[in-house]
Amino acid sequence: MIKAVIFDMDGLMIDSEFATYEEYLKILNDWGYEYNVEMYKHLLGKRKPNILNVFKEQYNNQLDLDLLWDLCHERLDARLRANPPLKPGLMELLKYLKENGYKMIIATSSVRDRVEAILGPIGVLDYFDDSVCGDEVVNGKPHPETFLKACEKLGIKEEEGIVLEDSESGVMAAYNGNIPVICVPDLKYPEDDVASKATVIVKSLHDVIDYLEQNK
Repeated sequence: MIKAVIFDMDGLMIDSEFATYEEYLKILNDWGYEYNVEMYKHLLGKRKPNILNVFKEQYNNQLDLDLLWDLCHERLDARLRANPPLKPGLMELLKYLKENGYKMIIATSSVRDRVEAILGPIGVLDYFDDSVCGDEVVNGKPHPETFLKACEKLGIKEEEGIVLEDSESGVMAAYNGNIPVICVPDLKYPEDDVASKATVIVKSLHDVIDYLEQNK
């Protein structure tokens, strides 16, 4: 029986992935480098050290990686704080879960200050029982630590929770922790080997309510 729903944030709750791509694109074009969506997809679901390693490999260590990161996220976070683009169906899902007695927790690679700055002012955090953020774990996704810690905080067994994820690394993190996972793809549909690890793949958060109704 599903007792709790574990939410990723970027690309799942907020439509931040394409906005992040746009900011990287602007900076890299200004610096005289080409960039495209296919290159960006290699960053999805990763934490900062892994993201910087991807850029290092893509550009043969020619970039000031710390400056690239700082510029992108300063611009991005200002943009998201000013007008957080919530994914379709998010508020309906949160209200459904609250009304039906599910526990809810955010489990994200983003640091706590960022989560609170983006989701706090618009009341989204009020729906959640707790959160696990990137600065609280040693191992990022696809390691299952983030999601296992979420289960621990909620006091549930792994099989009593279900993860909502958009990225391949997030799906694998849930699978590696033996936690059921619903994939809601954002910019990238998962490759077959990852898709097979998802409990179900749906088009939007609206479909999550239907799944829960069918699996009470």
